[in-house]
Amino acid sequence: MRKTERRASLLTLRRRVLLTIWLAGAAIVLARAAELQLLEGAEWREAALQQHRTSTEIPAPRGTILDRNGVPLALTRERVKVSLAPRELADRDAAVRLLVEDLDLSAREARRLTDPERRWSVVPGRYAPSVREALAGVRGIYLEREQERFYPHGELARGVLGAVLDGAGQGGIEQRYEEVLRGTPGREVAARDHAGREVPGEVVRVEEPVVGGEVRLTLDLDLQEIAHEALSDALAKTGARGGDLLVTDPYSGEVLALVSMKDGRSDALSAINAPYEPGSTLKPFTVAGLLERGLATLEDSVHTSNGAWTVEGRTITDVHPHPDMTLGDALSVSSNVGVARAAQAYTPGAQYEVLRDFGFGLPTGIELPGEGAGTLRRPDRWSRQSAASLAIGYEIGVTPLQMALAYGALANGGVLMEPRLVAEWRDAAGQVTERRGPREVRRVIPRSIAGTLAAVLEDVVEDGTATAARLETFRVAGKTGTTRAHVDGRYRAGRYYSSFVGFFPADAPQLVVFVKLDSPRGAYYGGETAAPVTRAMMEGALAARQTPLDRAALLRSLRRPAQATTALPRGAPLPARPPVPLLSAELPAGSRTADILPASFANLAGGGAPPLAAAAPMRPPPAVLPPPGVTMPDLTGVTPRAAARRLHALGVRVRWQGIGRVRRTVPGAGARIEPGDTVSLHGASSLP
Repeated sequence: MRKTERRASLLTLRRRVLLTIWLAGAAIVLARAAELQLLEGAEWREAALQQHRTSTEIPAPRGTILDRNGVPLALTRERVKVSLAPRELADRDAAVRLLVEDLDLSAREARRLTDPERRWSVVPGRYAPSVREALAGVRGIYLEREQERFYPHGELARGVLGAVLDGAGQGGIEQRYEEVLRGTPGREVAARDHAGREVPGEVVRVEEPVVGGEVRLTLDLDLQEIAHEALSDALAKTGARGGDLLVTDPYSGEVLALVSMKDGRSDALSAINAPYEPGSTLKPFTVAGLLERGLATLEDSVHTSNGAWTVEGRTITDVHPHPDMTLGDALSVSSNVGVARAAQAYTPGAQYEVLRDFGFGLPTGIELPGEGAGTLRRPDRWSRQSAASLAIGYEIGVTPLQMALAYGALANGGVLMEPRLVAEWRDAAGQVTERRGPREVRRVIPRSIAGTLAAVLEDVVEDGTATAARLETFRVAGKTGTTRAHVDGRYRAGRYYSSFVGFFPADAPQLVVFVKLDSPRGAYYGGETAAPVTRAMMEGALAARQTPLDRAALLRSLRRPAQATTALPRGAPLPARPPVPLLSAELPAGSRTADILPASFANLAGGGAPPLAAAAPMRPPPAVLPPPGVTMPDLTGVTPRAAARRLHALGVRVRWQGIGRVRRTVPGAGARIEPGDTVSLHGASSLP
C-alpha cells in the first residue's frame, strides 16, 4: 500500500515539474515574442526589408573645365559597366543576341562571356547610357553606372588639365580645383527578390547627385592648338628631346597657351617646374637694372677685349668678337664680355635685387600644383665669379613662365604681372563664385626704360641674332639664348638649351611668346632653332580669327614701307594698351573688318578692304597666311587633331561637335571658304 502511495506521489511530482517547465518555457517564448513584436519589432522589420532592397551611392558628375571662350576642355560623361552571372541567365541564346546587337561584341566573345562554367563575367569596355534600355531587367545581366572623365581634344593641354584617378584630381587644374570640380554623390534604393536579384522597375532615387562646379581658364583653344603643332613640328625638325612654348598677355598676365613636351609626351609641365639657365635672354634685365639705377646708359662705351675677358680665373668669350662698342650695341649683338663688364658697376646686393624684382627666384603663384621657384642665391653665397656669370644668365635657374612674365614687364612698360590661368569658377547652380582680374606684382622699371630696351630688342630681331623670328607685317622685339644643359650637377657635352622670348607688335605689344628647346641636334643656337618656332606661332595667331587680339590696334602697328627697317627710337616710351577683355575677341562695335584692314592685312581676319591710299606696295604676307577663298578639303575619316591642323593651316576656326573621327563637315568638302570662317566638324558619335 505504501509503495503504491509513494509511486503515485512521485508521479504527481514529476507531472508538476514538467508542467512548471512547460509553463516556464511558454512564458519565456511569450516574453521573447512580446519583446520581438513590441520592443524590437521596428528594428527587425527594417532588417527584413533591407534583405529585399539595397542602397547604393550614385556618383556625381565632375564639373567642366572650359577655355576662355567656353569651349569644353574636360567634362564628365556617364558610362555603363556590364557584368554577367551566366548561371542566372534564363535564355543563354537570347543573351548572346543582346550582347552582339547592343554591345557590338562578336558572337564568339558573347558566348565566351555567357559560358555556364563561369560564375561571373565582366564585359570589356564601358558603354553609353542607352544600353540600359536594352539590357535593364534581363535576368543575369547587371548594369553599373560609372562617371568617366573625358577630354574632347585628346592630349591637347593635358599637362595643364591634369587627370582624374579613382575619382580624385591628379595634377594640373583637376587637382588644384578639386574642391570646386567634384560634386556631391546621390543615393538610390533598389528592390531585390529572395535570391538577391534586382527587381526590374523597383529603383527609387532618394537623393539626387549634385554636379560639380565649373572652372573657366584663360587658355585660348586655338592658340593652344597652334602652339602644340608649332612645338611638335620643331621637335621633329630639330630632334630635340623636349621643349616649352608659352603665350601670355603682357598687360593682364593671362596665360593664353602653355605647351610642354618631353620624350614624346605632351602631359609635362616643365614650363613651370623645370628651371634652366637662361643665358643671353637674361641680359636685358642686367642692362635694365643698370639704366634704372643710373649706373650706365646705352651710349656708354664698353671695352670688349676683342671678345675674351678673364675675370677671377674664368675667361668669358664672345661667339663673334667685336671691337669696343656701346652698351646698347653690346646688348643688341649679345656680347657676353660687354654685358659682363658693364655689370661690374653693380654691388652684389643691387644685382641680386634687380633679378629678384623681375620675379626670378620666387614662385609666380600660377594656379597649378608643383610650381618651381627656380634658383637665385643670396649674395653671401656667391663665388668671386658669380656677379659676371649672373650678368649673362648663368648661375641662376629660371622657369619658362618666370621668363615670359619678366619679358611681359619689358613689353607693358615696366610692370611685373601675376600670371593668370584661371579666369573664374562657378558653383553647381552656375553662379560665379570668384572671378579673377589682372594683378600687378610691382613696377620694376620706368616706362621710358622699357621703351628704350624694346627698341634694342627690336634691333635684335631686325638685324641681330633673331632675324628668323622677324615678321613681314609687324615689328617684333626679342632675344635669343643658348646655354649648356646643366644636368645632375654638371654640364653635359653636346646638350644645349636653345631659347627665344619676344613680344609683338614691338610698338604696342599684345602677345609675349617664349620658346625653349631641350638638346636640339645639329644646329643649336636659339636664333636658328627657337626663333623660327616663335615666328610660326605668331603667324598662326594672326591667321586665327577668334584669338584675343585687338585687330584695330594691330592695324596701327602694321609696317609701312618706311618702317620696314626702322626701329622704335631708343628712349621712346611704349604706348599704353588697356588689357583685352577676357572673353572679347571681336572688332569694335559697329565696325567691319573691311573698314579697318587693308587688303594686304585682310588675311588676318578674312576681310577684303582696298589697299591704304597713297601707300606703296607692301611686302607679301608670310606664306602661312592663305589667300582669300580656298576649297574645303574632304576630312571624312580623319582624326580630330589632323583635321584641326589642316583647317588651322587654311586660316579657319574649328568648332567640334561629337567625338571620334570626322563623319561630316559643315560646310562640306568642295565648298568655298574664306580665311577666318568657322568650320564645324561632326564626330562619329555624339558628346554625352
